[in-house]
Formats: sequence, structure tokens, C-alpha cells
Amino acid sequence: MAAEYILITDSACDITPEKLREWNVELVRMPFLFTDDGKEHLDHDLSMPEFYAQMRDGRVAKTSGVNQDTFENAFTPFLEAGKDVFYLAFSSGLSVTAQNGKHAAEALQEKFPERKIRVVDSLCASAGQGLFVYLAVQNRDKGMTIDENADAMEADKLHLCHWFTVEDLKYLKRGGRISTATALLGTALNVKPVLHVDNEGHLIKVTQTHGRKKSIRKMAEALGESIYPDTPIFISHGDCEDDAQLLARILKEEYGKEVNLITFVGSVIGAHSGPGTLALFFRGKER
Repeated sequence: MAAEYILITDSACDITPEKLREWNVELVRMPFLFTDDGKEHLDHDLSMPEFYAQMRDGRVAKTSGVNQDTFENAFTPFLEAGKDVFYLAFSSGLSVTAQNGKHAAEALQEKFPERKIRVVDSLCASAGQGLFVYLAVQNRDKGMTIDENADAMEADKLHLCHWFTVEDLKYLKRGGRISTATALLGTALNVKPVLHVDNEGHLIKVTQTHGRKKSIRKMAEALGESIYPDTPIFISHGDCEDDAQLLARILKEEYGKEVNLITFVGSVIGAHSGPGTLALFFRGKER
């Protein structure tokens, strides 16, 4: 009989701790700090409306990856209890977190040679990673073994489609995604970029539109062009619930698609994308 295994993810998945408990998934919370005081917080220490209110007030948030020791401390109790561990990681294209999770797995495998420890770099972010975790939960609940589940998720990850737009270009400029000149001109002309996460897990600008509603419609069109039948659809937002609901209505009225989950963009992703970020996730033909 196969050993029971535990699904673990990190808080870059932008699924609330409460929802992850419903799914029976363990959470490793990621750190961030505000540069004006340097005090470290963990994702979910602040409510998301409060986090974004502070960003709008001018506070600058910075993030760092989860270190190897934190992962070892998170994995060890389950291994000691005779359970295997399957960690679904934040994209290696955006953080060292996945790499540190793999290092922890390698170190612990020597201490627990009888246990299985699988790590899959999701190449996903925000609720795209959350959707990735949800699909792994479904696989587990259907009776897949840890190896079957990990192999299935590895094979499927490049079908996890991510589409983003942002309200304020200064956050992309601060993160080096766009130049200062592009940010200034784009702000003056009300240009809104539409971005996706590519096959290497990097955030890439695909196109741009003039105005917020056009960028939202562009995201809906991307879904209409490539979505698989019967895929779950997740939306995340940086404290812009009305825009998230607008996108959900467009998907339902124009494409006949129901959104399964609307959630906040968490502190780790939101620190780099800013208030007003809107993101759409689904399984499709290609990223």
C-alpha cells in the first residue's frame, strides 16, 4: 500500500490559508517587508485591503524567497510521521524559492531514504499557481499516488495560462519590467500592458491597450482563443474587486464560462505588480 502524502505549496499561490485548509494543503508563508522600516512580515500578516492601502499611501514592499531551512522545517514533521511530501513551487523564473525547496528535498532525502519527496517547479504565479495546486488536489482525491500526481502536474504545467494587466506602470518599472521612459509615456497616454507568464515562468509583456476596459477585454479574448473545455477558471486582483467581477461577467455573457474562484493577489506578487493588478488563469492549448 502506498504511503499517504502531503501536498505543500507556498503563499505565492494567492489562495487563502482557509481555502488551502479546505483542500487539505499545507502552506509555507513567504516573507516581505516595507522598506521604510525594514520589519519583516509573512504573507497574510496584513489583510489584503490593508496591504494595498499602505502601498497606495506610498509604502514600498520588497520580497525574498523562502530559504532552505524553512522548507526543511516545514517538510520534516510529515516525513517523521511516515508520510511522503509533494511540494508545488512558485515559478523558478520569478524566485529562488523553487530551487531552495529542491535543495531541502535533497538534504532530507538523505535523512529519510525510505520516504518520497517530490518537488515540481510550477512555472506559475499568483492564482495560476493556485489553480495548479487545485488540479493536484483533484488528482490526489481521485486516488493518484504521489509519483503519478507529480508526473501528471509536470506534464501539464505548460498548459496553465496566465494573463495579467496592471493599473499603475510604476511597479513594473521598479521591478525592471519596463523602462522609465516607457512608464512615463504609458501613464500619460493611459496605456495598459497585457502580460502573461511564459514557458520559462517569466512575466512577459504581450501587447498593450489604451484604457483599462480594453485591457480587461483583451484578457477575455485570450481565454476565448485557447481555453480547454471544462477547465476551472480563477481570477486574482490587487484590491480591484469591481474589475474582477467585470471580467467574470464578460466571460460568462460572451464566452459562456463560469469563474470558479476570485481571490486577492497576495503580498508577495502584489509587491511587484501593485494595486489594481488583475489576472486571469485557466488551462489552455498553450501559454
